[in-house]
Amino acid sequence: MLTPYSISPQHISLAPGQLLTNGEVVVIIDDDPAIRAPLAQYLEENNLAVVEGGSAADLHACLANRKVAMVLLDIGLPDSSGAELIPELQSRYPDLAIVMLTGVADLHVAMDCIRKGADDYLAKPAKFSEILFVVRKNLEKRRLIFENRKYQEELEQAHFRIQLMHQLSLKMNTVYLSTVELDKLLLAILVGITANEGLRFNRAFLALFDDAGKYLEGRLAIGTTCRETAARVWQEMQQKDLKFLDIVHNLSTSCAFEDQDVNVIIRQMRIPVSDNSNILIRSALERRSIRIDAGNGGRPILHDRHALQTNHPSYPNAFDRRNPILETSPLLPRPDQLIDLLKEENFIVVPLFSPGRSFGVIIADNFVTRSPILDSHLNALELFASQASLAIEHSHLYIDMQKKLRELEELYQELAKNKDQLVQAERYSALGQMSAQMVHNIRNPVTAIGGVARLLNRRTLDDSLRKYSEVIIKESERLEKTLADLRDFVEDTTSMKEAALFSDITRKTLLLLQRDMEAQHITIAVEAPADEPRLLLDRRRIRQMLLQLFRNAMDAMPDGGKLSISISREDDQLVALIRDTGTGIQDNFLGKVSETFFTTKTYGTGMGLTLVERIIKAHNGTFSLHNTSPGAEVVIRLPCT
Repeated sequence: MLTPYSISPQHISLAPGQLLTNGEVVVIIDDDPAIRAPLAQYLEENNLAVVEGGSAADLHACLANRKVAMVLLDIGLPDSSGAELIPELQSRYPDLAIVMLTGVADLHVAMDCIRKGADDYLAKPAKFSEILFVVRKNLEKRRLIFENRKYQEELEQAHFRIQLMHQLSLKMNTVYLSTVELDKLLLAILVGITANEGLRFNRAFLALFDDAGKYLEGRLAIGTTCRETAARVWQEMQQKDLKFLDIVHNLSTSCAFEDQDVNVIIRQMRIPVSDNSNILIRSALERRSIRIDAGNGGRPILHDRHALQTNHPSYPNAFDRRNPILETSPLLPRPDQLIDLLKEENFIVVPLFSPGRSFGVIIADNFVTRSPILDSHLNALELFASQASLAIEHSHLYIDMQKKLRELEELYQELAKNKDQLVQAERYSALGQMSAQMVHNIRNPVTAIGGVARLLNRRTLDDSLRKYSEVIIKESERLEKTLADLRDFVEDTTSMKEAALFSDITRKTLLLLQRDMEAQHITIAVEAPADEPRLLLDRRRIRQMLLQLFRNAMDAMPDGGKLSISISREDDQLVALIRDTGTGIQDNFLGKVSETFFTTKTYGTGMGLTLVERIIKAHNGTFSLHNTSPGAEVVIRLPCT
């Protein structure tokens, strides 16, 4: 396989009937000047460039300095045998045509020369017209070999492109493309554009619009180094019967940035969509291919690829079906800025788009070889661009689908949460109705029983009867407290909020329990900042919440202790820490204390902390309970706004 930049007859394009090109000559090597001089003159008169010499040394010198298409080689030279030179010439110059000349008409000698690699054999003396016929016949044969090679190469290139497109199509039709998969496919497309068996461009650049659609940004690039890698990929495919994408997927993604030059260029590409004068923006939004040709003064040449109407507001009439397929547009400025960036005046820009949106552009050039960019190259690149557009569209669809799935999942979770809240609300409603009715039916008899027991306790003089009445009084008070908890739990939760200091409500609530705490030997400490913010609070509900917490703390310290209330501000939240030195809560009960009807007390309703949590949530705050050493700590957070 030829290297990407080698020059050989394989790349020579001969017109029909043209036997020599690019300065090629026919060399006559014969030790008899009386034969070679007139023969050379005769061949030149028939439009063949001729060089003559009389020895093997002259032949080697000519081969080293001239482009030799054919040698007429005498079999007997003064410094060598012409027949012995044939294998060396065939090995070093495989495209050289060799016609042997000899003065001995020996069939065995002729066959020996043909076996060694000579193309033909002439016995001297021969008519010049016969020699001219043999020369033309072998040069024509040589030309046909070159054309066959060229056609074979074109077939291999077409096979490469078809195979690549087929595999890319299968890939995109069978899977959705994540961002990683998209990069692999785009890399495969760039490899195909620069591969020796592909489009043979020296460099390829890919620029895509960002997610917001405000900038055209460089994404991937392949330069000369990776172009050689692409040639090795094709060889490996042929040798191991591998799939193209399998090999591309195994390539390091650093291949796209292996060449420092293309790396620098691709990172500089960040063009705002509003820059209507930029060639890349115009190509992407107008969906036209553009060829920049130095021979045209660097003026852009537009290729109307599909004549599709763009939806971009800046180009309401970007396409006119009356436009010719190819035109030089005076509306597009000479892209000096892009030429300076690429350091190349001959390149093509092909847009990437789907019917619904534009994605970006592919830029390709022959920065190294300076080979001309033909219309056929542009058409083939547009085919690759179509495949790249499909890959990008698949990727966008996949990403959009994933986004919609996430949104649906969030919506489902929200619906499930609302469903749970509705179920809980229905349970609370039923419980409230039942509790309200029970409180109404039980409160009056309990109050009457307690009142009569107190009256009997005051009037009786019998100590045994007084002891029984005191039991009735104590148990009726407990029932009254339970009914009060039920009333507080189910009563109307309409808030009457006003600006207030949390510390002020705390101190006034403590005054209600001060005598009981002193009798229980509990000390109180309250800390609040001087710049404490005022909050919108329902004083009655906050006092009710604090009473419940303070009573719980008293129950946890039957033999005395310390109750500390610390109020502070953290960012936009007011934090209240209520800490006691009591017995604390068992760790396995911490997650259940705020559940309705859960209690660790022998006597209790289990609605106290549930009520606390409800009041705090009504103020958009949070509530948590932790064990400390000793005791427990309640953390209340309320928003300052």
